Order: sequence, then C-alpha cells, then structure tokens
Amino acid sequence: MPYVVCTGGEPLLQLDEALITAFKAEGLEIALETNGTLPVPEGVDWICVSPKGASEIVQTRGHELKLVYPQSQAMPERFRDLEFDNYYLQPLDDALQTANTKAAVEYCMAHPQWKLSLQTHKFIGID
Repeated sequence: MPYVVCTGGEPLLQLDEALITAFKAEGLEIALETNGTLPVPEGVDWICVSPKGASEIVQTRGHELKLVYPQSQAMPERFRDLEFDNYYLQPLDDALQTANTKAAVEYCMAHPQWKLSLQTHKFIGID
C-alpha cells in the first residue's frame, strides 16, 4: 500500500483528523516522525518519536523511538521504560560526529535495547 511520511518541523501542528481522513480516502498509509510533545491522533499507521532536549514527552508509545545521541537533557536512560517496539540512537551530526558515532555504538553494545541508526546519505556525501 502506498504511504505518506509526515515529518519536521513538528507535523502534528498540521496533521489533524481532516488531513488523516483525506490521506486515507486516497488509500494512503500514514507514517509520522514527531518530537512527541503532542498526542498522535487516531489513524496514523506508524509512529516514530524523536525527542529533543528537555521537552516533555506526551506520546509515550509507538513503533520507534529515535534519539539523537548525545543530548545532555535527553539521554537514553530517560526513555528506556516507554512503550516502543524499537529504540534507536542516531549519532549527533556536529564537529564531533566521529566521537558521537563511537559513543553511540558503545552505548548500543552495552544496552541491547538500543540499536544504531545512521544517516547513510551523510556518510556518502549526499546532502
């Protein structure tokens, strides 16, 4: 089945019941990547929450939790007891990317609940 992915800024500022109904009328499944600060309405087929900093998370369940790592106010321990099918760490892409990637790998190895998520396009030079 074809699908639409709703993502950043914060897609739940636009994705409401009317838009979900319109997507479904076109035969589309709906995937969502949200920061988790707003509740996800009924009808979304795939929920990915990617928390930022100290933001209060209200969407505490879904298909995947994807955490940029490291974030001093959003370390994995804060989210380990939420109800997600998959937990991913994505290395922070900054001047310390190599060190961040190594730290994320080490964290995943020590905490098997978490898996590594890489933005492959950045490694092969596609922006």
